[in-house]
Amino acid sequence: MPIYLIWGDDGAAQDREIQKLQKTVLDPSWISTNLSRLDGSIPGQANQALEESRTPPLGRGGRLVIIQNSSFCNGCTSELTTSFLQTIELIPEASHLVLCNSTKPDGRLKTTKALIELKKTGLVVEKNFLLPTTWDTSGQKELVEKTANELGLQIEASAVTALVEAIGNDSSRLYMELQKLSLHSQIAGKTNEARTRITADSVNALIEGITTNSFAVGDALIEGKPIEAIALIDALLANGEPPLRLLATLTGQIRGLLWISLLEKQGETDVGTIAKAAGIANPKRVYVMRKKLNGKTPRIFLDQLSRLIEIEAAIKKGTSARNAFRDCLLIDPRFYPPK
Repeated sequence: MPIYLIWGDDGAAQDREIQKLQKTVLDPSWISTNLSRLDGSIPGQANQALEESRTPPLGRGGRLVIIQNSSFCNGCTSELTTSFLQTIELIPEASHLVLCNSTKPDGRLKTTKALIELKKTGLVVEKNFLLPTTWDTSGQKELVEKTANELGLQIEASAVTALVEAIGNDSSRLYMELQKLSLHSQIAGKTNEARTRITADSVNALIEGITTNSFAVGDALIEGKPIEAIALIDALLANGEPPLRLLATLTGQIRGLLWISLLEKQGETDVGTIAKAAGIANPKRVYVMRKKLNGKTPRIFLDQLSRLIEIEAAIKKGTSARNAFRDCLLIDPRFYPPK
């Protein structure tokens, strides 16, 4: 009766973990019968998950019941708590219940406490997948290294830094780009080792261009060139660049400039100190970013960050990405430095 408690805001990593479970637990010929995917946010499906987890698998292999947005360890009602505590004792050995949520389990709940006790006996497996923040450079490096190891790749330290600068904390894109880089290295015959080695040169060759274009948008905004910025944004969106990822790049770029501006205003001159405070992986970038300040005050960058937040809110409320960028970037003069 293994129960898997999977939580965290890295949805892509959660999906990969679930795919591994499917391959381990299910017989391919009986997937349609023994695999259930339910959503705890839909009334009745949490109870349905408990009922199905009590059912032994049919045919070969095991049964896998996956419930997304699980409420069993987060805001569980008293009725659902009672049902859960009764059910976990009745789950057959070949049935597997997977509880997925984006937030950490609430340790005060009876359900969570029961799972913690079962975890000591090996009947519960807990895994968390947390994304580092956009300014947590060391955390982003750990994410790159962890993902590379998951794919069986060796990766140079310089390549880790290049990927952090290019992708940040976008776990889904990182996994995809590392797969591409692995294939690229194998085709190019650049490695004779047991594990494919990823170099900074291969990273820059394949993905630097996309990030450079994203940074070009930020440069245009900083210089007060909204038409040029919109043209670049349209081109990126047309090429499949996710709008929220573009926003993350712009936010990181402008936040870095804000930190540099504030620190220099306080008299800080050490590049290493500035880079660490600003979350810039490569201190040499500070020299380049300093030139973009060009006398601009911290207030300009604070206003820009405010507008980026409004764009993100508009997109998440359903406004199309193109309209959200246009409405906030072309209309509001606060986003541009004075001529």
